[in-house]
Amino acid sequence: MTDVRQIVHELLAQLGSSREAQQYLKEFSGTNQARFAVVKVGGGILRDHLEELTSALAFLHRLGLIPVVLHGAGPQLDQALADAGIETERREGLRVTSEPVMSVARPLMYKENLRLVDALENRGVRARSIQHGVFQCSYLDQDNLGLVGEVEKVELSAVESAVRNGAIPVLTCLGESPSGQVLNINADIATRELVWKLRPHKVIFLSPTGGLLDRQDRIITAVSLTNDYEALMQQPWVHSGMRLKLQQINEMLQRLPDDTSVSITSAAHLTRELFTYRGAGTLVRKGEAINVFEKPDEETLEKVRDLVEHSFNRTLRDDWFDNLDEPLVLLSETGRAAAVMTRGVGGLPYLDKFIVTSAAQGEGLGAAIWQVVRARYPALYWRSRNTNPVTPWYFLQADSSNRSGQWVVFTIGVEPATRRAQCVEDALARDSGWVAQ
Repeated sequence: MTDVRQIVHELLAQLGSSREAQQYLKEFSGTNQARFAVVKVGGGILRDHLEELTSALAFLHRLGLIPVVLHGAGPQLDQALADAGIETERREGLRVTSEPVMSVARPLMYKENLRLVDALENRGVRARSIQHGVFQCSYLDQDNLGLVGEVEKVELSAVESAVRNGAIPVLTCLGESPSGQVLNINADIATRELVWKLRPHKVIFLSPTGGLLDRQDRIITAVSLTNDYEALMQQPWVHSGMRLKLQQINEMLQRLPDDTSVSITSAAHLTRELFTYRGAGTLVRKGEAINVFEKPDEETLEKVRDLVEHSFNRTLRDDWFDNLDEPLVLLSETGRAAAVMTRGVGGLPYLDKFIVTSAAQGEGLGAAIWQVVRARYPALYWRSRNTNPVTPWYFLQADSSNRSGQWVVFTIGVEPATRRAQCVEDALARDSGWVAQ
C-alpha cells in the first residue's frame, strides 16, 4: 500500500499539489471504510464512459478506499422503452412506471448493474452486485406514478458486508414494498436516502456534462445554497432533471453537517474532484452568507486587514484602505474569505484583494464570493501575480488576459480594446498597499 500511495502523491502533484494529496489521503484513511464516499453514477456514464468510470474506481480501490456506488439507467431505459413501443412519461421530473414499463426497467437495471460489476472485476477489482434489499419502500403516488417507490427505510447490512470483504458495493435504484413488489426509485432520490443513512465523508454525482451547466452550457464551478439556490430555481434553464437534482441535493444537505458537500463531475475527473481543492466540476455546499459592506466600519476593516495579512504573510500599510476610491468589502459569514472592490479607471470596478484562508480552501467559499462579485459587477478588471496559485483559475473566469512581467491583468465585460488597454495600464501601475520589504 505504501508504494501505491507514493505513486498517488506523484500523480496528484500533477493535478494539484502533493500537499493536497497528503491532506486528502490522511482524511480519507481516517474515515470508516463504508463511509468514505457515495458515488451516484448516471446512466449516461454507464453507457458512454464505462472505461473512465471503472479506471477511477479501480484507482481508489487500490488505495484502500472503497466507495459505495449507486447507479441509474435513464437513457438506456428511454431507448429500451422506445424500442418496445412504450411511451415514456414523466411527471414533476419522475418517470411514470406502469407494469409494462417495469417489465422493461427491471431486467435492464439488472443488466446494467452486472455490466458495471463485470467491468470492475475485469480490472482485478472486487465488486459486489446489490440489486435488492437496501431500499424498503411504500408507493409514492400509485394513482399518478404507478410503481414508483418512496423510501421508508435503508438497510445497510449488504453494503457493509461488501465493504468489510474489500468489495465495492454496486447498488441499483430499485426498492421493494412490504409485500415484495419491486418499485422504481429516482436515482437522485435513492442517493439522498442512502447518504442520509450512511453519512459519508464525500458525496459525488457523476454526470456526462461534468457538472451543472449555466444558460451558456458552461459548468458552474460552485453553488452556495444559502446564496444561490432560490435564484437558480427561478432560472428558465433550470428544469427537468437538473431542477430535480438541485432540489434533492438541497434537501439532502439540510439534514447533514454544515461542512458536507456534494460534487457533480465527470467520470474522467473523479480523482481530481476527490483529491484537489479546485476539483473539476460543480461543488455544492450549504454555504454561508456573503455580507456586502458599502461603508465598512472599523471592526470590518480590521477583520479584512487581518485576513489579507495572514493569507499573504505580508503587512499592509496603515493608509492602504484610505487610499482606495469608493471601496466596498465582501466578507463571508465566518470571516474566512473576502474581496475588496474599488473604483478604477473610468469608473470601472477594480478587484483590489481576493482572499480565501487555507483552512477554507476546497469549501467553495471563494467561488461563492466570486459569484456575488460577478452578480454586482458585469464588467471589472484585476491583476494577479504569475506565481499566485489562484491565477490559473482566474484565466478560466476572465474574458481577456494580458501578461506583463510578474503580473497578469484580467478583464471581464470590458469593451472596446482601447478601454481594455487602459485597464491594463492602470492595473500595472497600481499600488498593492504592502509595506515595502
